[in-house]
Amino acid sequence: MENNSHWVGTWASSPAPSDNGVGFSNVTLRMNPRVSIGGDTIRVRLSNACGSGNLEIGSAYVGIRDTGSAIVPGSARKLTFGGEPSATVAAGSLLISDAVELDVEPLADLAVSFYLPGAVPADFQINGRYARQINYISPVGDFTDTVEMPVGTITDEWYFISGIDVLAAPETGGVVALGDSLTDGNISTHDTFNRWPDQLARRLAARQGGRPLGVMNQGLGGNRILHDLRGDSGLRRFDRDVLAQPGVTHAIVMLGTNDLRNRIALPEQEATAERMIAGLRQMALRARTRGIKLIGATLTPFGNETFLPGAWNPVRERHRVAVNDWMRENAASGGDLDGIADFDKALRDPECPTQMLPIYDCGDGLHPSDLGYCKMGDEIDLALFD
Repeated sequence: MENNSHWVGTWASSPAPSDNGVGFSNVTLRMNPRVSIGGDTIRVRLSNACGSGNLEIGSAYVGIRDTGSAIVPGSARKLTFGGEPSATVAAGSLLISDAVELDVEPLADLAVSFYLPGAVPADFQINGRYARQINYISPVGDFTDTVEMPVGTITDEWYFISGIDVLAAPETGGVVALGDSLTDGNISTHDTFNRWPDQLARRLAARQGGRPLGVMNQGLGGNRILHDLRGDSGLRRFDRDVLAQPGVTHAIVMLGTNDLRNRIALPEQEATAERMIAGLRQMALRARTRGIKLIGATLTPFGNETFLPGAWNPVRERHRVAVNDWMRENAASGGDLDGIADFDKALRDPECPTQMLPIYDCGDGLHPSDLGYCKMGDEIDLALFD
């Protein structure tokens, strides 16, 4: 690798408190992220962003995932932190491992194993968000270096792991997908990698020419632009989840649907197009200051939503349309936005534009099907990243 190589995020997960009230004590967690770009030198990020106390990491390893809870024999690499095999992560802090040499192919599945020797109680505010993948928790003991880790329980959450970075050539960039459950891939089929950022990563990996780009999915179910809900708001987490991501050059923002839906029904949090646009313009300003291009993603229709009955109404629909119209006009005129991903146009039913086409609807009127998510990934013009 050239001397002017730099770190680029190849995978990410936004820290937020787990909803499941789970606790840990003297167990090993094995998380299985799928990277976007490859490399021969990597590092791992662990987060205690939401924790109420210290998080003790007894030992940690990374390897190439085989099947189930197993790794490819010979691929295990011991992780250290400042040269030490264990570490204490203070409440609210991030822990980045030392670099390790490991040949990782694009779109490869890794296994990140870390041992929690002490008690992490259920009221700790454990970082854990929906993975739409199967991850593993061991019986009692440290199994970080085992090829096939014994399984005590399975989980479909990301616990504590917040990023994988690769050492990349200087021209390599990174794309952050900042969004809510529609970016997180809620209701997509487990272990099929059908989130729209997954599809974007596949397209970028397959294209001929163009700069290499890592894809970091910072989708967070329930997330809003303006107000906290099940984690920090988009405006609050923008610095951490976008600006601070290694090697980021572009961000795609799909936020606003949950502002409109206002599931906690607070009158003072009822969103308007003007307020949401003001928030998006603030994100664009902060991105531009760092030389990051911001791409707006239009909000998909939810006129027949059953996930939260009553969330849609004609007034909220008018605000959704107004936000989408602003994005289209702003991007076309070279305003705040550097481009657009028109997910609304890609998924809506031309005969009933307040709803998704049935083939793109998972069945709840809000979240896309696997096909719908992949259609979103296909809608993004790759020329935006040149």
